[in-house]
Amino acid sequence: MPLPEDFLPLNDTPDPLRAPLEHTRERLAEALGEAEHLAEMTDRDSPLEDWLGLAEPRREQLARVLAISDFVAETLVRYPDWLMHLDASGELDASPNPDALRGWLEERLEEVEDEASMHAVIRRFRRARMVGIVWRDLTRPGDTDMWATSAAVSRLAETCLEVALTWLETFLEPRWGRPALRRDGNEQRLVVLGMGKLGAGELNLSSDIDLVFAFPENGETQGGRKSLEHQEYFTRLGQRLIGALDAVTADGFAFRVDMRLRPLGDGGPLVGSFNSLSSYYQDQGREWERYAMLKARPVAGDLDAGAELLAGLRPFVYRRYLDFGAIESLRELKGMINREVRRKGMEGNIKLGPGGIREVEFVVQAFQLIRGGRDTELQVTSLKTALERLPELGLLPVEVVEELMPDYVFLRDLEHALQALEDRQTQCLPDDELDRERVALALDLEGWPALMACLDEVRGRVRHHFDAVIAEPEEEVEEVADETAGGIPLEQWRALWRGELDEEERTVLLEEAGFNDPAAAARRLGALYHSRQVQGMQRIGYERLEALLPLLLDAVAVSDAPDTALERVLPLIESVLRRTAYLALLRENPDALGHLMTLCSASPWIAEQLARYPILLDELLTPDTLYTPADKMRLADELRQSLGRIPEEDEEAQLEALRVFKHAQTLHVAASDIAGTRHLMKVSDYLTYIAEVILEAVLSRAWKHLTRKHGFPLLADGSRADATPAFLIVGYGKLGGIELGYGSDLDLVFIHDGAPQGETDGKRVLDNAIFYTRLGQRIIHLLTAVTPAGTLFDVDMRLRPSGNSGLLVTSLKAYADYQRREAWTWEHQALVRARVVAGDARLAEGFDDVRREILGRERDVALLREEVTKMRHKMRDHLGGKSAEGEFDLKHDPGGMIDLEFLCQYAVLAMGHETPALLEWSDNMRILETLEASERLPAGECQRLREAYLALRSAAHRASLTREPARGRDEAFKDHRRAVIEAWQRLLEPPEEAAEPKD
Repeated sequence: MPLPEDFLPLNDTPDPLRAPLEHTRERLAEALGEAEHLAEMTDRDSPLEDWLGLAEPRREQLARVLAISDFVAETLVRYPDWLMHLDASGELDASPNPDALRGWLEERLEEVEDEASMHAVIRRFRRARMVGIVWRDLTRPGDTDMWATSAAVSRLAETCLEVALTWLETFLEPRWGRPALRRDGNEQRLVVLGMGKLGAGELNLSSDIDLVFAFPENGETQGGRKSLEHQEYFTRLGQRLIGALDAVTADGFAFRVDMRLRPLGDGGPLVGSFNSLSSYYQDQGREWERYAMLKARPVAGDLDAGAELLAGLRPFVYRRYLDFGAIESLRELKGMINREVRRKGMEGNIKLGPGGIREVEFVVQAFQLIRGGRDTELQVTSLKTALERLPELGLLPVEVVEELMPDYVFLRDLEHALQALEDRQTQCLPDDELDRERVALALDLEGWPALMACLDEVRGRVRHHFDAVIAEPEEEVEEVADETAGGIPLEQWRALWRGELDEEERTVLLEEAGFNDPAAAARRLGALYHSRQVQGMQRIGYERLEALLPLLLDAVAVSDAPDTALERVLPLIESVLRRTAYLALLRENPDALGHLMTLCSASPWIAEQLARYPILLDELLTPDTLYTPADKMRLADELRQSLGRIPEEDEEAQLEALRVFKHAQTLHVAASDIAGTRHLMKVSDYLTYIAEVILEAVLSRAWKHLTRKHGFPLLADGSRADATPAFLIVGYGKLGGIELGYGSDLDLVFIHDGAPQGETDGKRVLDNAIFYTRLGQRIIHLLTAVTPAGTLFDVDMRLRPSGNSGLLVTSLKAYADYQRREAWTWEHQALVRARVVAGDARLAEGFDDVRREILGRERDVALLREEVTKMRHKMRDHLGGKSAEGEFDLKHDPGGMIDLEFLCQYAVLAMGHETPALLEWSDNMRILETLEASERLPAGECQRLREAYLALRSAAHRASLTREPARGRDEAFKDHRRAVIEAWQRLLEPPEEAAEPKD
């Protein structure tokens, strides 16, 4: 015999597989004998000598592969010389790169002149490459793993598609010509989108390939014997491309092609223009098609045009809001699969059965569909990449991913082992004992029982994690009903919502749930149920509302004040009736409903914000961040990441992202405020940080926008500005004093350092004065423009030099000159609260020097006292004295916050020249601390003033959250007001001129 009996080492071969392996050796020996005989007759080299020269490690690999894979055995019996070619090309040890693959196939097709021959070449090419892929998968040389195997099969499919398409285009050109050029002058080719695992680059060994065909623009072919409409040309070309891979010939087939994922499936056109596809997905696209399009990737033809098409379809696939409605669709899809599995008795199917491959894919794709529009890092086709990013985005714990990833790899390795047996698409476990031995050997497990034990563990873990993501929320709530709403079942809440209870039953139910006014609650619910908005809802939206309301009412009943919670949360529900993804969000996240009740019960302001901007409901999903506002560094990082996901040229999306960021971060602060986890001073700090981070981002974008058009301005020192904005945003008032509240506007002043007679250096030159004015206008536009998410801030520019009659933007020199020569005392008072909040660090130092100089001047104290007092009386006459009996205005009445602010400003202006430390701070609390530390005021007095200021500000803060007037009870604030008034009398007015607090 040409091959000796001991040619294949049997050391690692299980006993049951040795006899089949010996039979394979005999068949190979026979085939090699025939090959040697043929070689002698044709005077060619015989492969036998090369086989006999194989090194021992290679023979061991060969024995393992032949023991497992009948596909490889049959191929080598049929083509015994292929083993040496694969060995010589390195394919037994490493996957060839895409360029090499393409070059090999193109070389084999150079002399081919008809489609039948082309089919034969492609099938043999694919078969040879698959031998190498199966070999590497079973022997695992180097860094080969499941992912490498999947990528290699995907590259092979893409190569066959691209080379076959190119060959067909050339072959058909004499008959039909080429498509007409696009309107932009570029050539048109067929766009081949890979879907499913091909799109992901993660094909299994014997995958079908799911494809969608498209072409850019309508027209007619040119240059052939017969001109065709593009639709017909690309349809015929697509049909031939399918045949090139899918048709069964004497050499078998290359890849089974599935076109059912195209619009309208088998009933739709084979190929669609970009316009027709866009219209279809926009007008008729179904949820399962979004799921399918997650994996879409251009794999052959015009790849750039394919990327252009997918960019246009991205809004269909990835919604800008968190789309929890996607979970319902995945549940329905999984339910259909489960019914099919049970009907066909396929519970053992490792792809479709419980705990199988599909459930891992559903977990990952659920997050992609729900959050991919916001977290653009998830807009990837690869399951591996998406799964790895979930912990980074805080969507799945690291421990869960560390279980899911290896479990998924095990399932896919098992799938590959099953398919390697005969190169047949299957995910069903074998019944044949020998096949079971082969699969166990492929996975390096000690027999079939060990494999099944491992598989059961894996499927159990996968099913657990799948249920955690996809489970019906009602099931979870029902399990804990006794611990929540006094044991009231969801069915009773559903009956109440539908109006199925009589008056007595409604009253008993609502009283039992803690409502003080059951009749009012019932009327409010009935009005919503019978409203035109609800009765006119589409089916899907109505079903989501029906599913949510029992859960919502259960959460209302658990809240501390059910009547208040219901009254405040129903306007939110009414506001999202046409955006039912938010109904799904609340339904899918019962914990979020609890947070919603807590916040709405405590603050009508929060309830109004959520109703006005439902996108903020997303924030309820992450309580860790909801009640923990970010510090300034983290805020800047989060905003940078959020804006970095949006193309710079998409100003509308940038504006929207800035506003959503501001509203969301403000909600975090308010939630922590209500929960009592943040001190008042910290609340203002965080609100101020939000404004500062936004101003930095707005300044950066405005500067970039202007300099891209006009170039960089000339600076006062003769140098040229660069990418860092040579500009300052100075905050006055509450922003400057680090005392922002909810809804505060921003008092701003803009300062630049441009040369007075300078200009920009771009193609569209501007004088510096015009450049900086446009920059200021741009900043105000970015802050105040109204988008669906509202505005960022109201902006007040009246504190700039000369107020509304002055220039919008001022040079630092002009600003300094104005403060020295023209500014009124009240403007110097305002300067006490001024500080740089965004802009160039060097220029900021210049501003600080000017501020210290102006505030540190020695002043006529008597004249200063007179002017400060005069201004205070003017404000008080205009704004104070409007409170009811027993109340006072926290800000404007005597002893209120404005008095305290004026006291601090007077102290800085009167004492700053002798106590420079007072010039360092712009906030009242630290000014008072400095007055105490420097002994300019008695320690006890400073302590009382600080306590009064904190009490007054805290009450004003609460009033804004509860939507109440900023007023306090005289009795509650009597001591605080007395401390302020006594200090005012001592420092600024004779006792007979000071107002007394009311009794």
